[in-house]
Amino acid sequence: MKLIIANKCYSSWSLRPWLLLKAFGIPFEEVLIPFGPTFDDPAWKEKVRPYNPAGKVPALVDGDIQIWESLAIMEYVADAHPELPIWPRERAARAFARSIASEMHAGFSALRGACPMNLGKLYAPMDRGPKVAAEVARLTAIWNEARAAHGAGGPFLFGAFSAADAMYAPVATRLRSYSVSVDPVSEAYCDAIYAAPAFQAWREAALAEAWIVPEDEMDEPVLENYRPHLQHG
Repeated sequence: MKLIIANKCYSSWSLRPWLLLKAFGIPFEEVLIPFGPTFDDPAWKEKVRPYNPAGKVPALVDGDIQIWESLAIMEYVADAHPELPIWPRERAARAFARSIASEMHAGFSALRGACPMNLGKLYAPMDRGPKVAAEVARLTAIWNEARAAHGAGGPFLFGAFSAADAMYAPVATRLRSYSVSVDPVSEAYCDAIYAAPAFQAWREAALAEAWIVPEDEMDEPVLENYRPHLQHG
């Protein structure tokens, strides 16, 4: 299989299926197509279209089969590997996991817009408005409910790592990158994401990238820059 992704520092949607495949030890070839000067760059989209007619990442190519959209890729991988607990085995937990994964796929637009994924910087805390606050409250409520109802046996939403965690990992990075305060359960969950070997491998590669996308470089106080090799003066 080939997984087509974009910059690891910024591409939250690319992170999701990559993390899933790595966490479950499923072999794949990574094809990274760096973003253009903007996310809507026509030349970049043309490079992606052979893998996804919509001109977006991620996309998965398995022989002559093409799959795009992170959640669809995860479902395809789950179908291809029924021996792996990509979704929780227990019926109620699996239903909840699929529901919150779909909610993540379709929602949280205010948080995404105000706090684009950027693994290269740590920003100072600031008030990001009532819509973002409401979405953070919903996000942490989901995490608390999953951990309380289904989280025994491990540090992730359903105990062991699953597709639900792959879906929520990028928003965990947003909370960290933008210094958003959350409750202790949610903080511990973010710790678990950052400690996962697959995520650590992604982050290490992200911090080594030489590309900058201005759209995702916020003009606000920076507490720490994790990519000092890109600083000039």
